[in-house]
Amino acid sequence: MMLTSFKAGTALFLLMSTMPLRAQTTAPAEEDERGISDIVVTAQRRAQSVQDVPIAISAFSSAQIEAQGANNALQLAQYVPNLVAQNNTGTGSANAYYLRGLGNSESIATFDPPVGTYVDDIYISRQNANNLSLFDVERVEVLRGPQGTLFGRNTTGGAISVIMRKPGDTVSGYAEIGYGSYNKKLARGSIDLPLAPGLAIKASGYWQDDKGYVRNVTTGERMNDDDGWGARLAVRGDLAPDVRWNAAYAHIVSNGENILNFDCNPVAPTQCGGRFATGGLKNGNTLSPSPFASLNITGRKARYGQGNQTSSDLITSTLEGDIGEKTTVSLITGYIALRQQFALDFFDGRGGPSITTPNPPVRGFPRGGFTIINDSYHTQFSQEVKLNGEAAGGLLTYVVGGYYLDENNKTDFADVFSLNTLPFPPFSVVPGGFGLLLADRTLTNNARALAAYFQGDVNIGPVTLTAGIRYTDERKTFDIRDNRAACNLGGVLPATCLGNVNLVAPSGVRIPTVQTAKLWTPRFAINVKPNDDFLIFASATRGFKSGGWNARNTVSSQLLPFGPEKVWSYEAGVKADLFDRRVRANITAFFMDVTDLQTPSALVAPSGAITFLTRNFADYRNKGIEAEFIFNPVDGLNLFANVGYQDDEYRLNASVPVVDIYGIQSVAAQAAACRAALAAGNIAGGPATAACAAGIVDPKGNIATPVRTPDYTVALGASYKAQFGGGLSLTPSVNASYRGRQEVGTNNLTIYGGSVTGTNGTFPANLSAGTLITGSNSAPAWIVNAGLALKGSDDRWTLSAECSNCFDKSYAQSTLANYRYLNTPAQWIVRAKHKF
Repeated sequence: MMLTSFKAGTALFLLMSTMPLRAQTTAPAEEDERGISDIVVTAQRRAQSVQDVPIAISAFSSAQIEAQGANNALQLAQYVPNLVAQNNTGTGSANAYYLRGLGNSESIATFDPPVGTYVDDIYISRQNANNLSLFDVERVEVLRGPQGTLFGRNTTGGAISVIMRKPGDTVSGYAEIGYGSYNKKLARGSIDLPLAPGLAIKASGYWQDDKGYVRNVTTGERMNDDDGWGARLAVRGDLAPDVRWNAAYAHIVSNGENILNFDCNPVAPTQCGGRFATGGLKNGNTLSPSPFASLNITGRKARYGQGNQTSSDLITSTLEGDIGEKTTVSLITGYIALRQQFALDFFDGRGGPSITTPNPPVRGFPRGGFTIINDSYHTQFSQEVKLNGEAAGGLLTYVVGGYYLDENNKTDFADVFSLNTLPFPPFSVVPGGFGLLLADRTLTNNARALAAYFQGDVNIGPVTLTAGIRYTDERKTFDIRDNRAACNLGGVLPATCLGNVNLVAPSGVRIPTVQTAKLWTPRFAINVKPNDDFLIFASATRGFKSGGWNARNTVSSQLLPFGPEKVWSYEAGVKADLFDRRVRANITAFFMDVTDLQTPSALVAPSGAITFLTRNFADYRNKGIEAEFIFNPVDGLNLFANVGYQDDEYRLNASVPVVDIYGIQSVAAQAAACRAALAAGNIAGGPATAACAAGIVDPKGNIATPVRTPDYTVALGASYKAQFGGGLSLTPSVNASYRGRQEVGTNNLTIYGGSVTGTNGTFPANLSAGTLITGSNSAPAWIVNAGLALKGSDDRWTLSAECSNCFDKSYAQSTLANYRYLNTPAQWIVRAKHKF
């Protein structure tokens, strides 16, 4: 079980902690005798200077990460052009990444993220636990655009690759402690221990705890804390003159939430300043008595209180052997296990907002307003064989390999909806609310994937021609079982129960429980490098993201499949080091053509509960430009400016039938139905307008604006290392990031103040215009971070102070069923670190 839980969480944790730097993006600036130095990356599965890689890549070294004092992965996204990231709704341990418009906010195991995460070349399938602190990171590489040839499936948006530091040859390490906002306490440490010539180990760990930045005015408890601990043991051995082995095991425990909260108290709206929640579900791993006892929920999840905990383990192993002077064989093995347990109230102890009730009254239901309770276990094994080499005297450079993945997931989860009154006669008010168990089921799904790949570079003077291809053969299975007693009496399964036998779509077609995909994903590129400081490149790359099932729905007929998402991406760019390496400019233009975009959507059903819907709603196009600049005008002074621009839209296929084989209306037909309802005088959001503000149709009957794709992203920053006598140095730094206006709800539904009347009734709010109450529209925002670090001789000790979101700017990062989830508030931390 521990190995299982180690799976995704550990790998993800590795990823996250390395990502958390807060300053520049592109190859991070480090000072040397020539100004800006390079980072060696493996974006093409071999070691190269970041400036020699014909890929749009932002790379961060360990020195850059340390200098920024970052604590979590979300800070990284602020400085990568056209990358938007936020905590998933509810689960603070999970981050959703949207890179060039492609992302996924779902963490249930039938969905795969389109931005692949890798730790030491090990792919992490689940994003349930990818927001953990990390330590001893060598570098982080953010590869923008599909990486379907060398990195494979589920990289339509890009890949985030974390490379951990290997054990050193001398006894060395560090110890660090910190204290910050909300009584945050932090401890980290690492030590390298050589055991024999060519054999060394590294032991490292961290622990953190805080009270949480949200005050629950109903229970009196604190929420949205970020507690956890982790340990990692790595080994490096030279087994023979031409054979090397690197392996590591990590165990991570995270207790972090992103529970719905507000910057003004819903009970007393004039009380602002801080973060507030009003739900009545109490915190705790186990509640006694359980507020869910009367609902007969099965398993240990029935006693969970508000909170989210993940326990993860990750094992990585890379065995390398040289064959002659030009060829290296690598055996890359990974095993991950993850257990996730949570109970999360997504309605804050009340109902969902609508134009009928734009500000639902606070009820403080002890079961929560809409609560999902989850107990899941995930394991993953992967094996890769990779061969790197040269031929024909360096004319050909190649990488070729094979890959196998075996993933198994078991998710035991229930949905509970609370009503203020009985839903049947005598329809009386129930103190504490009436709880409805919408579903209690166990989902089992598996994935098996085989792949083979090849990429070759033909080097003709300053010109390199690249061609690569990958073939993937994938099979996924799906099984669902209803846990409720009435659904386990034997005989014919009642139609209201969830189960494979009831997987019949509204059209009468059976919903498949097996999906297969066999795809070729090629890559073609050309680059010209006339000198060491200049590179021009152009490429065309294909990628794909696996299909899945709409597994969050509570009705068998809605557990519909969705197919793979496929993309062709075209890039052209330049990388240049200028003025004796005092200026670096990396600029990339891109065009992405996506077929069968997977889009998760959630809306408030007529019952008031959340309905989840995911389909291949439409195709998608995005084009834009990304520019990253680093300046090192004098020693010690580092400046950066990064800008991203994108212009995207959904595109409908005119040949799609009005109703598909599962009986689901096409987006075009839905939009037409919405416009017809509005033309009849109906008000969007009221009765008779179900086609409006659902899926990717907005409240006006138009195709919605894609989510989390602001037109502009900007990052600016500066740091200066001032040297003093005795080896002392003082480094102040300041960074600012900007995200333009964006939609964060798939259906673009925003509720505004202002009474309206239509043929379907009179409502106190509307979905068109007025004073914003809640919903999808997220205004532009600047976020400022700053730090000050004092270092001793040879950087042996460091005292630092940092603030993130220093001016406490709040904005909506996502929305679920019309409620807005805000970014984290201003926080500060002071640290003391000693190296030995």
